[in-house]
Amino acid sequence: MPEGPELHLASLYVNRACEGVVFTGAVRKSEVSKSLDVPFNCDAYSITATSRGKEVMLTLVPMGAADGKGKGVTAEAAAPMDIVFRFGMSGLFKMTAEDELPKHSHLRFYTKEKPCRVLSFVDTRRFGTWHPNGTWQADRGPCIIFEYQSFRENVMSRLSDHAFDRPICEVLLNQKYFNGIGNYLRAEILYRLNIPPFECARTVLQGLDSDDVCEPQQPTADVKKHVKQEAPDLLRLCHTVPLEVLSLGGKGYDPEKADYSGFKAWLQCYYVDGMKSLRDGNGRTIWFSGNPGPMAPKGAKSPKAKKRVKKEEDHDYTEQKKPARSRSGNTTTKKAIKKETGTKQKQVKKEEEAESGLGRKVETVRKTSAAPVKKSRKRNSAAAPAADVQTETRRSCRLRR
Repeated sequence: MPEGPELHLASLYVNRACEGVVFTGAVRKSEVSKSLDVPFNCDAYSITATSRGKEVMLTLVPMGAADGKGKGVTAEAAAPMDIVFRFGMSGLFKMTAEDELPKHSHLRFYTKEKPCRVLSFVDTRRFGTWHPNGTWQADRGPCIIFEYQSFRENVMSRLSDHAFDRPICEVLLNQKYFNGIGNYLRAEILYRLNIPPFECARTVLQGLDSDDVCEPQQPTADVKKHVKQEAPDLLRLCHTVPLEVLSLGGKGYDPEKADYSGFKAWLQCYYVDGMKSLRDGNGRTIWFSGNPGPMAPKGAKSPKAKKRVKKEEDHDYTEQKKPARSRSGNTTTKKAIKKETGTKQKQVKKEEEAESGLGRKVETVRKTSAAPVKKSRKRNSAAAPAADVQTETRRSCRLRR
């Protein structure tokens, strides 16, 4: 699932792609989508984007000023509209030509250009949602990236909540407290601090200060330098580790960047060779090193060392197709032999059936030809007793003489 850094990069992409662009007409939804219709129709409007944790908001603003050609534009919409997006497993934005719409484009914004372009919300798995006239989700906590102080205070002031009775790896995915943290971020944060993933969350967080004397950092290339100079705690890393991802270009959500080797090299724990993995109480896989902690699921076995794999499909902004699975020579040979054997068996079966049919015909002919013989035998057998009587009479006459 896309995490805080990816959604922020998606908002930056929208702002770059839509800067100075005039959109027009109705916002169109795909026929297969079951999400809400967007009741917005305007002759000319602009689009800007902002992010907060795991949400992105698009703001549609009607334009009453002159367009790029100096002609007046009349706005048909009464007021601006905010549309809040949650990406689900595979949501992303793409700006393309009208005749090159992505296959899973489920919400579309058309430009007032010739040729026309389209900003699309693309969602292959259709787990993403959008909410017209929406606001930030009320039960989500402050953003880990842009509301660091509020985020820290929110966590430390609620340590008595029952949610913190659970393992720290599960609590880190609770968006009520850690808005923007996801699976790969929690693994990297816990690994850097050598914290067992199944240690009680309250035990890990107790004793931390509610306020952090260090000013929160903005997404810059100097984030790594800042992390090396300070001795961070878990809450600080929840802020600085996402900033490191942003400085790298994110986990594949920049459509202008096709090389993900930098991100793979940055990973220290998540899907890295030699790391262990277990499923938490929510069925999510946590990657770690060393002891899993006292609250690890009973009977759970850590699989063998995993090999790092390519980026997950839901983090692929370029939607590159997966390579076809190659077949070994042995497999191909076996299939050829099996096919040849099957063909021979079918041929033998046909021959047997043909022979069987011929045999039945021969037997029928034999029976037909044998029938008259039987009749003649019956006649002979019927005449046989009369001949025996004559012979016996002759013998009697001889004896009398």
